Amino acid sequence: MDINLPDIHAEVSAVFALYEQALTSNDVTLLDQLFWDSPHTVRYGVGENLVGIEAIRAFRNARSPVGLARELRHTVITTFGRDVATAMTEFARPAVSGRQSQTWVRTAAPGHGGWRVVAAHVSLLPKSTPTPP
Repeated sequence: MDINLPDIHAEVSAVFALYEQALTSNDVTLLDQLFWDSPHTVRYGVGENLVGIEAIRAFRNARSPVGLARELRHTVITTFGRDVATAMTEFARPAVSGRQSQTWVRTAAPGHGGWRVVAAHVSLLPKSTPTPP
């Protein structure tokens, strides 16, 4: 299996950056486009376990758009062949820090090269856990 093919890594890095922009600007329409439209999609958050795109959509539509800006650190994107990738990152907001993981799969869906998040997990780090710069 080919790991981190340059063209595929560039594609996933670009769509990951697009996702981050959509997240911090609360672009719910784009966020919805970037998740796999399936009852099998999973997003485990800080305080919610969402299974299926409908649950994820409902969460996104109900979420407050305030305080979404964050700084990313230690982002690692790894591609496996031409159609699967993972994206792992740490994030920091003024009051909290945490980590996020995503599994991306190239689908037949139009737009964004077909790349969609099929699974995601977000967790907070305890304040006492130092995160290197």
